[in-house]
Amino acid sequence: MPALPPRPVTLTGQYVTLVPLTTDHLDDLFEAGGNDEEVWRWLGGPAPRTREELLTRLEGVLADAERGEYVPFAVIHRASGRAVGWTTYMDVSVQDERLEIGWTWYGRAYWRSAVNTETKLLLLGHAFDGLGMGRVQLKTDHRNERSQAAIVRLGATREGVLRRHRLRPDGSWRDSVYFSLLADEWPAAKARLTGRLAAG
Repeated sequence: MPALPPRPVTLTGQYVTLVPLTTDHLDDLFEAGGNDEEVWRWLGGPAPRTREELLTRLEGVLADAERGEYVPFAVIHRASGRAVGWTTYMDVSVQDERLEIGWTWYGRAYWRSAVNTETKLLLLGHAFDGLGMGRVQLKTDHRNERSQAAIVRLGATREGVLRRHRLRPDGSWRDSVYFSLLADEWPAAKARLTGRLAAG
């Protein structure tokens, strides 16, 4: 069966629900991570200081989604019912059976919690089992050691570094570290991630 393109969809887990991102999530998102430089440190530009600044970024993601560049999700923390971050499918090639999970952030209160583990479990599961993808990639700034460690915990393989890959807002150059997970590696990764969630 050929791979399918990702579409807006709701993915539900025990701790989070992923829903199509809209401007209705703005207030929750600003409360979760607005005006927090540490949350936005690696995301290209300073933290949004106001709701209006965050709205500009959110509307940018939605505009890119309209052009087919992203499929964005709001990450809803089920216990509180509030949006605590967003994430996207991006760089999709149905012909090549691949996509990337990226443009992801969560409020600092949810770092190193079940939120990221289950968000990635839902996204990976939908990509491999629902869409028939053969490869899912993730990338991060070479300086962002916290993100690299989180990606490794997913069971992804570090593939290499693209040097001088992106210009940062401060004028310095970013090297991007690439990771991937392949379809035949997914069952073992799924078992590990499911076990981690069950263990709390």
